[in-house]
Amino acid sequence: MKIAKKIGFAALVAAFLFTSIALVRTGDLYFQIKKQLTIFSDVYKEVATMYVDEVSPERLMNRGINAMLEELDPYTVFIGEGEQQEMEILSSGSYGGIGIEVGFRGDDIVIIAPMDGYPADRAGIRPGDILVRINGISTEGMSAEEVQQLTIGDSGTEVTISVLRPGMDQELEYTLERERIEVQNITYIDHFGEQSDLLYLQLNRFGQQSAEEVRDQLLASKDEGNLNGLILDLRNNPGGLLNEAVEIVDKFVEPGVTIVETRGRMDAHNSAYVTEEPAIFEDLPIIVLMNRGSASASEVVAGAFQDLDRAVVIGESSFGKGLVQTIRPLSYNTSLKVTVSKYLTPSGRSIQSIDYANEEGGIGREIPDSLRRPFQTKNGRTVFDGQGIDPDINVDDDAENRAEAAMLQNNHFFFFVNETLASMQEDEPDFPSEAFEQFLDYLDEQNFEYSLPAKDHLDQLKQHAEDFSDEDEFHRQIDELQASLVNRKQQEIEDSREFIEKHLHREWTAQIHGGDARTRIMLDNDRFMNEAIELLLNNDNYKSILRP
Repeated sequence: MKIAKKIGFAALVAAFLFTSIALVRTGDLYFQIKKQLTIFSDVYKEVATMYVDEVSPERLMNRGINAMLEELDPYTVFIGEGEQQEMEILSSGSYGGIGIEVGFRGDDIVIIAPMDGYPADRAGIRPGDILVRINGISTEGMSAEEVQQLTIGDSGTEVTISVLRPGMDQELEYTLERERIEVQNITYIDHFGEQSDLLYLQLNRFGQQSAEEVRDQLLASKDEGNLNGLILDLRNNPGGLLNEAVEIVDKFVEPGVTIVETRGRMDAHNSAYVTEEPAIFEDLPIIVLMNRGSASASEVVAGAFQDLDRAVVIGESSFGKGLVQTIRPLSYNTSLKVTVSKYLTPSGRSIQSIDYANEEGGIGREIPDSLRRPFQTKNGRTVFDGQGIDPDINVDDDAENRAEAAMLQNNHFFFFVNETLASMQEDEPDFPSEAFEQFLDYLDEQNFEYSLPAKDHLDQLKQHAEDFSDEDEFHRQIDELQASLVNRKQQEIEDSREFIEKHLHREWTAQIHGGDARTRIMLDNDRFMNEAIELLLNNDNYKSILRP
């Protein structure tokens, strides 16, 4: 009895000491905050009132705030009085713009996803393109919100953006006309497979009611008797509402299973999101398609399905945005969007691919492979953290050469098809067998031109001709090299025949039958889709991936 009392007393003392230490630490933190605020306030007041030239108190404070936040991750930003309305426009799902979502890859602002069918997508802008200028203004040091504000505006107005594409050493410049952006959750639904029993569902974002929309489409297919597999396409889906992502997974997993956790510094930001409702599609085979443009809530869904061995993920490694923000209202109609926690998948791994917690403050670094940690899925498969979600089956997207990028960049496919159809008398003419040759003639008429890196080097060499002893011979050799480049460019276009015919066919179908027909043609020739369909039609292979 005495021993039990001693143990109880010791436990009480330990609890008291632990609580006391916690209170001391909290008190010390608030003391430090108060002390530093007093110092900052004194400096601000002295500069605003005593500096030799008159300064704007508002501008001075904004610079101080932004400099402080630059020490953190790029998603933690101050939202000023005049920016509130633009934030509401972007979140409402309807605005004038070019259809892009942007995020950070280290210090670079990159295109996470061009929205299907809108100006940026039609011009050939790709996920991963680095956005370097908007209307001639450098994006260096900008937040993602500031970039979005520069791209939105009245429909019909133009915006010029410059991007650097990985693998190309020259910038690509696009002048795009803003359109009314109407953001939908589900952008395309269709059936594929030999028996048309595989439901394909393209989810563009996780907005309000997206989980219910997915459920309704699945139930409709089930009632019609043609639901033996689901292909959930999350490519170029930049994310959205976390609760919608959780509710989508909830439709396919039994109750009581953790889908995602948010882990932060404060207990209030630590949450576990668990399935609640009975699974209505518990045994349905699922394929998730992902690419570099799949981010945030998309990665939550793919990570949960992968960790629970509930779906096979096909495609490319995802973007790797695993930081959670909340908007805190401040005085005078301002607010602070601040990162408060990280997403963790059911196995406990983080999907964040850039580490901002380093001594350089605000300068992110990619997490090297040596620091990526292994985790186990429900069935014992090994997965790693620190680089988004890696696919179970890797399928690389087609890389464009410089000629192909230039054709898309200037909308040549659209204008050629538009002019060709206008010259025909038929309502629904067949795609011409000689379309490729006609398109090459059209490019000649348009004086189609694009630059090769070698040409730029030759142009630079020409500027130093006087440095060579035989200047005439130097010019002759440069001219020969430039002539050979013309032949090389012509050959590059000829080698792009498959790419050109594919895009001409898509555009032809779209202008005659509409965007849905264009999407169907794209999917019929999509390597991601072909891989998904083949796997769903072979149930043994599908199961062997999830249960090795």
